[in-house]
Amino acid sequence: MHTLLRRFGLLLAVAASLLAFIALPAPAAQAAEVLLSQGKPATASSTEGVFGARSAVDGDPGTRWSSAFADPQWIQVDLGARADISRVVLTWETAYARTFRIEVSNDARTWTVLHQTAAGTGGTQNLTVSGAGRYVRMYGTERATQYGYSLWEFQVYGTGGSGGDDSRLLSYGRTGAASSSQSDQNCWECTPARAFDRDPASRWATSSTTGWTDPGWISVDLGATAQIDKVVLQWDPAYAKSFQIQVSQNGADWTPIYSTTSGTGFKQTLNVSGTGRYVRMYATERATPYGYSLWEFQVYGTGGDPVPAPPLPGDPANPPRLVWSDEFDGAADGKPDPAKWRADPGTGPNNELEYYTDHRNTALDGSGHLVMEARKEVTAGSACPRDPLSGSTTCQYTSARMNTGATFQFTYGRVEARIKVPKGNGLWPAFWMMGADFLTGRPWPYNGEVDIMEVLGKDVKTSYSTVHAPAYNGGGGIGAPYTLPGNADFSDDFHTWAADWNSKGITFSLDGRTVFSLDKDQVEQTRGPWIFDHPHYMILNLAVGGDWPGPTDASTPFPAKMLVDYVRVFQ
Repeated sequence: MHTLLRRFGLLLAVAASLLAFIALPAPAAQAAEVLLSQGKPATASSTEGVFGARSAVDGDPGTRWSSAFADPQWIQVDLGARADISRVVLTWETAYARTFRIEVSNDARTWTVLHQTAAGTGGTQNLTVSGAGRYVRMYGTERATQYGYSLWEFQVYGTGGSGGDDSRLLSYGRTGAASSSQSDQNCWECTPARAFDRDPASRWATSSTTGWTDPGWISVDLGATAQIDKVVLQWDPAYAKSFQIQVSQNGADWTPIYSTTSGTGFKQTLNVSGTGRYVRMYATERATPYGYSLWEFQVYGTGGDPVPAPPLPGDPANPPRLVWSDEFDGAADGKPDPAKWRADPGTGPNNELEYYTDHRNTALDGSGHLVMEARKEVTAGSACPRDPLSGSTTCQYTSARMNTGATFQFTYGRVEARIKVPKGNGLWPAFWMMGADFLTGRPWPYNGEVDIMEVLGKDVKTSYSTVHAPAYNGGGGIGAPYTLPGNADFSDDFHTWAADWNSKGITFSLDGRTVFSLDKDQVEQTRGPWIFDHPHYMILNLAVGGDWPGPTDASTPFPAKMLVDYVRVFQ
């Protein structure tokens, strides 16, 4: 919600009598098969000691990947782009697979089998296959020995992909160093590693006690000599006005490959050219009274010793398909489906005045709706902010809040709900999403929040859609108010709110009409990091009171009802 819990010739036919005079074109030449996998990012289900996944795609027959001694296990390679796969060569160590599959995927989540066998022979297996995708995987389900699975080489041949020498991310997971680091209540353990983790919600900062000075710097060891062609900096508000990008072979002698005295902050994508094992951002003039801080410091190029980054999520299908829904079609007085929703009882944030019950305030109406009801009733033993009407700090209202955190989490898609909101001062209905890492301890707003619908009962002619992240949250969240045609009242009827969410951004719509759009690149370049490319879960709730809607008064109707016709997710 608004604060802590705040989207493609027509050929004409020729007369048959003329066909004899027209020479048919020769068949198109078939593209030559090439090795696509060498040097590409590789990951595995597990690793035995130092025998990592990338050793199976390095072109060195003396290095290998080895797994844990258990079934199943897998190794996959990211070809960098969709490719046509024609052959896979497995060069097994003694620990080979008796039963395994070769699979392909466009998103590293949904896999298609290209080859499978229950009679693996070990040694070198040259497998002719046919399929297309970006990711290729050997998925072993039965070991031939008591050991694990081990491959000297995992080679994928075909056409397409991104080519063996294309630039890629080199800095992910590599060792960093800095002039100083901050670790206090404002930036806990903001070490160099945070800038190289491809996590846009964690950052490095110079020390608040010793590092708010000039110069300040952060560097990364790429593990081996690399050819650098691009550096991406995602700055915190504490950015550099004057800085250089430098390279070094030994971490001591540095050569500038980029220099500026007019740094802009936010996201800077710098096309550079240099060679070295180490890359450093060396800042000499701060743009603010504070130090230097980077959410992300990404180095791209070829060479180095890159650690494969986890695959990025794939965009929804086009057209998308329904993957989850609740139509609330049960019998009257039935409760929400526990396989889909869990109650979220307790007091609310934002100085709200309600106590959320364990589904006591939720019920199906027998007509295909969920009813979420706010009531004026005391919850003994509870503690809320002082209620202006009664003067009591015991919660004077009960209401309903429920979510899909334990049952359904997802990344990207069209998220849609048809809802009728209540009217009355102090009422605050909402349909929203939270980043799922909130459930495992990441605090708000670092997990990310997407408010698809919020309406204040005191102004039921306006609805809001907003996103919240570390660099923009609470009253500074990025959002927009909007109204119905003719300035109609939202509480008079059902309306459909939706968010179309993908790797480019989020588009919010009301009754099929776009009301607000967020472009990821634009946000990164003007407001701060985009932190929404990871699993989220859905929430429905009806709050009473709080900082934004204000308190109830004598005119507020109780019980107040929020009706939900359906919730659907398409991918």
